[in-house]
Amino acid sequence: MNEQINLRLPDKMVNSARKYAKKHGFSTVQEFIKELLRETLFEKPSITKKELILVKKLIEAAEKEDLYGTEKELFSKLKR
Repeated sequence: MNEQINLRLPDKMVNSARKYAKKHGFSTVQEFIKELLRETLFEKPSITKKELILVKKLIEAAEKEDLYGTEKELFSKLKR
């Protein structure tokens, strides 16, 4: 069974949500909000403590060896 809810949002937030939804292929703001809730509630990736420690070590090593310059350069390298 589905339940309908009503949600009041500030105009600025609704306008931003409309723009985001359109830009990212959602047919409506409602569809965007449903997907956002679905991802937040059910598809959130779980990261273990071990994985977080590994990421921290990688960051420290990258900083120590100056393996990247700016944040933009880092993300550019990560996207490859």
